[in-house]
Amino acid sequence: MTFEFVECLWFLFVEQIIRSSSLLQLAPLEAVLFDIDGTLCDSDPLHFDAFCEMLQEIGFNGGVPIDEDFFVKNIAGKHNKDVASVLFPDDHERGVKFLDDKEAMFRRIAKEKLEAVKGLYKVTKWIEDRGLKRADVSNTPRENADLMISLLGLSDFFQAVILGNDCEHAKPFPYPYLKALQLLKVSKEHTCVFEDSVSGITAGVAAGLPTVGLMTRNPAQVLMEAKPALLITDYEDPKLWSVLDELDRKAKV
Repeated sequence: MTFEFVECLWFLFVEQIIRSSSLLQLAPLEAVLFDIDGTLCDSDPLHFDAFCEMLQEIGFNGGVPIDEDFFVKNIAGKHNKDVASVLFPDDHERGVKFLDDKEAMFRRIAKEKLEAVKGLYKVTKWIEDRGLKRADVSNTPRENADLMISLLGLSDFFQAVILGNDCEHAKPFPYPYLKALQLLKVSKEHTCVFEDSVSGITAGVAAGLPTVGLMTRNPAQVLMEAKPALLITDYEDPKLWSVLDELDRKAKV
């Protein structure tokens, strides 16, 4: 382990401590906003498999399968119109049709294999027990959102669902999160976000919301570029519950 590597780890640790303090300023917490893919459920492997199979079928990249680095950089967390522009820069209409077909394939896979992120129901119960407002904010198509929320048993949990297609611009722009604040009638000073991608964290931060990043599939060094308030492995991470316990304490003062 080199000195430069240790120094980098120390810098990231100190930066996380400084940023996580912004979460404690939210007390009393009013609302919590969630992304779906990779945040509520570990769906990225399902998307990845669908992309790999369908892109190979059409001979994309000379028939060489895409790897996870390509997926993270060009696809994960992005709106489909942006993905279409990356995959089919000279034929957007073909890209849109391809992604419609890919989403249909994803939904077929999801019905059999979708799983919640570890600890999800522990944190949703914490939110319900305190009567906090909550919304889902995602770049995913409507059919995907409705299916995944239903499969996870959260149809009655969310009070609003805001999608990139509902806004002037999708993530990484802040508009979806700003719209969520309006619909829930809450302030950004008392609202936090859970996200798992650079695109999503960037959107939350740009909206002025302390954003917790989940390392479901994306590595810490990648997510840190978007400046999350806190990074956690999943919803059972002790770092998260340390913050939530402190928010409870501050709310009672």
